[in-house]
Amino acid sequence: MSSTTHPGTSPSTAPRRDLAQIGLAAVTAVVGAYTIYDASTLQVGFADPVGPRLFPYAIGTGLLVTSALLVVAALRGDLPEAEGGEDVDLDARADWATVAKLVGIVGLTIATVGFLGWAISGAILFAGSTWALGSRTLVRDVIVGVVLSVLSWYAFYVGLGIPLSAGILDGIL
Repeated sequence: MSSTTHPGTSPSTAPRRDLAQIGLAAVTAVVGAYTIYDASTLQVGFADPVGPRLFPYAIGTGLLVTSALLVVAALRGDLPEAEGGEDVDLDARADWATVAKLVGIVGLTIATVGFLGWAISGAILFAGSTWALGSRTLVRDVIVGVVLSVLSWYAFYVGLGIPLSAGILDGIL
């Protein structure tokens, strides 16, 4: 049985290649190439010197360069340093119950935002997320959720001019 090694190295000192990095580089390259292709299909008038294509071209090029550098680093055997974690138990299993609660809260928000409006659905999202993540102060969480959702509704609607759904509070907000 033979093994391939680099000249001057033994099998135990051959660089390890992280396939996850190469996979990430491939996905990044695909996204960058699609971004550049999509930017090339934009219809631009002749009077706009910079145009809407500049930023997609820059982002796509940056993604392609990043993916090429990541492939080079992975093939050289550069491995990222393992996360030590300050107060994270790396051997602990995932808490799928918390993930399921958060997915349920986000799903409920998506399902109700059209009817209830952002002010109510956002309050449910904020308060429900804190509950799912372990908070036991329901009254405070609901008050903070209502304040955050109403303030964000006004920030988008009045400040940015982006209309969010008022839902059943239409005419009140």
